[in-house]
Amino acid sequence: MPSTASSPSTPRLPVPSDATYDVGAGPELSQHESAPQPDSLVLAAPLPPLRVRWLGQGCDYHEIWARMRRFTDERGPQTDDELWLLEHAPVFTLGQAGLPDHLLDPGSIPTVQCDRGGQVTYHGPGQLVAYLLLDLRRARIGVKQLVHLLEQAVIDLLADHQVVAQPRPDAPGVYVNEAKIASVGLRVRRGCCYHGVALNIDLDLAPFARINPCGYPGLVVTRTQDLGISLSVDAAGRQLDAQFNRLLGRPYR
Repeated sequence: MPSTASSPSTPRLPVPSDATYDVGAGPELSQHESAPQPDSLVLAAPLPPLRVRWLGQGCDYHEIWARMRRFTDERGPQTDDELWLLEHAPVFTLGQAGLPDHLLDPGSIPTVQCDRGGQVTYHGPGQLVAYLLLDLRRARIGVKQLVHLLEQAVIDLLADHQVVAQPRPDAPGVYVNEAKIASVGLRVRRGCCYHGVALNIDLDLAPFARINPCGYPGLVVTRTQDLGISLSVDAAGRQLDAQFNRLLGRPYR
């Protein structure tokens, strides 16, 4: 086990105060420190479990995005870290530097250009969205390590259902047999992060054909339902909550 957070031997990892990271495009992510191995992800800080908020179904993207920014701007040194679990109403989201060319035929589905990194993805009913709001300095975790942690939490969740998944160094996210099942996106602001990971459960995959998912033409997308996993969005949220707390070295209620 790593030493406790108070140990002088525990290195502090650099945390930019205001930056985007993504999570859809490999080159942007590759500029930062290399990812640790999965067994190095269990951190030492003796912090409480994540405070979980279930925000429900059909959540408006603009509203939740504004709430995340407000929470991050108003939080203080003692503010609990939180995990927000929800399903969005149908929406395409484009990263801060995302290219509109990757929106092929959005049709009636609205598009929101937001402040995360990466290109375009789709959110909708049947997809678990997990927004992780962490004080990175207090958690003693670097941004690249956090991206890897988000991926590893999904990989470990799927492993519990006998499905082998893996990340890709050229295209962050989680993949099963080259098909993408989860996307990752982050914003770091004032040394804290928001946005998170989206895991496909039983959503309609057809809207992904209207975009180049994460900026990759022809990228195949899958969902847990197609992998023989009987899992509701609520159950997936509980399992992902447990994985996050484990990887962050926190007790789990």
